[in-house]
Amino acid sequence: MKRIYYLFAIVFSLAACACNSDPMVVKTTKGKVQGVIEEGTIAFKGIPYAKIERFMPPMETDPWDTVMVCDKYGPYAMQAGGFPGAVMSEENTCTLNVWTKDTKSKKPVMLWIHGGGYATGHSSWNPGYGLAQKDVVFVSLNHRLNILGYLDLSSFGEKYKYSGNVGELDIVAALEWIRDNIKRFGGDPNNVTIMGHSGGGGKVGSIMCMPSARGLFHKAIVYSGVIVGTNTTATSSKLGEAVVKELGLTAADIDKIQTVPYDVLNDAGRRATAGLQGISGGFAPTMDGEVIVSQPFTPGFADFSKNIPIIIGSTLNEMGANFYNREVTLDEAKAILAPTFGDDTDAFIEAYFQAWPDGSLQDMLSQDRIFRHSSVVSCRGINAQGGAPVWNYLFAWQKPTDNYSAHGDELPFFFNAIEAEKRKVPEITPEVAHMRDVMSDYWVNFAYTGNPNGEGLPVWHSFAEADEPCMIFDDKIEERQAFDKRMQELIHNHQGGRR
Repeated sequence: MKRIYYLFAIVFSLAACACNSDPMVVKTTKGKVQGVIEEGTIAFKGIPYAKIERFMPPMETDPWDTVMVCDKYGPYAMQAGGFPGAVMSEENTCTLNVWTKDTKSKKPVMLWIHGGGYATGHSSWNPGYGLAQKDVVFVSLNHRLNILGYLDLSSFGEKYKYSGNVGELDIVAALEWIRDNIKRFGGDPNNVTIMGHSGGGGKVGSIMCMPSARGLFHKAIVYSGVIVGTNTTATSSKLGEAVVKELGLTAADIDKIQTVPYDVLNDAGRRATAGLQGISGGFAPTMDGEVIVSQPFTPGFADFSKNIPIIIGSTLNEMGANFYNREVTLDEAKAILAPTFGDDTDAFIEAYFQAWPDGSLQDMLSQDRIFRHSSVVSCRGINAQGGAPVWNYLFAWQKPTDNYSAHGDELPFFFNAIEAEKRKVPEITPEVAHMRDVMSDYWVNFAYTGNPNGEGLPVWHSFAEADEPCMIFDDKIEERQAFDKRMQELIHNHQGGRR
């Protein structure tokens, strides 16, 4: 009789635990975290994923005993100027955020790396609830930036060997956190897509050349972020030495740099960068042969990443000059283009109107000639490298407020979050809503299968399947093949076009 009683008690206890299981509380390897409801998802914001010391690689964060309430973003990484109302912290930089609909599921994971070059930015710029609503687990992170993330002090001894890449090593630490914890949030650690915009896209490229990240992610997306010319130790160490000299330090007392106030350190970095020639990258990742073993986007990545499916694209105007606010004559257009294209100015104008028959002179002069070209060159190189496929896109929808398709305007559409972007999307017309649905569906399909195509969507060919296909996102969504190849040839011949 006692045995039956004890068995009943055990079953009752297990049932009670199951009934009382709270999806808002998740146990990580370091402690429990409590989320909040946000737009139909559960959001966990500001989870620490690493502990840091200045210029040192990230370390495991300390455990905690209480339930950590994760209802707000972590502080901004230290950065010059800051943002209105922003709280910055050096010690608590490494935090991440998770959005999920179901902590008991096994869904693809998408890790977002914010833009802002290598100097500024914050994960709060692009909330992840929109994609989480479409049944992925979305993660975003903060990591060390600018002089704290990329000051190469390797010439001052073994202790500082990795200082020039600690910002990238932070991202690898976040991927390791995903590997060890994301299953508890309803994510699949064996199906992780990394994606980034602008500088975040450049960081994606670096990660694809980092042996320590191998196996931690399985797909990649680069938005307007083909950044060519990662520093090498030969250049970045010179910048590090110049910073140390600006601070009045030497190899003998180099450890004093650990306690220099951030503003003083950053100002020394600004002066050192201004005083050196050939350091165009400034404080950025360093191809050192160990942490980063090859130059990203030249035109592909390290050989061990060639089987990673990837999407690369850009916007129509990016950060180019805006000529939409005035009339332009053909002679004026030629005068503006001639310093770049010389005797090929007429050929470029002809190539433009072959690519864009309905375009205008204002369109031609306002169109980006850097990110698009770099994206196409990289897609060609990745395709030639063999391995996994690469897809290319161009976001051509222009905001009605300024007739411009600017750097970052595509993000609310891909993230299924245009309602929160009144400045970029002042009116959600049926065409705009359709574009949002198609774009975000492509992204979710890619996260699930490594291929953006799916039922009900326009067929999008990879570079291996057709002649340089590009999916153009506008009021009309269509794929065009090799449509601006002549333009890209002229850009390559006259300005290089690589960024």
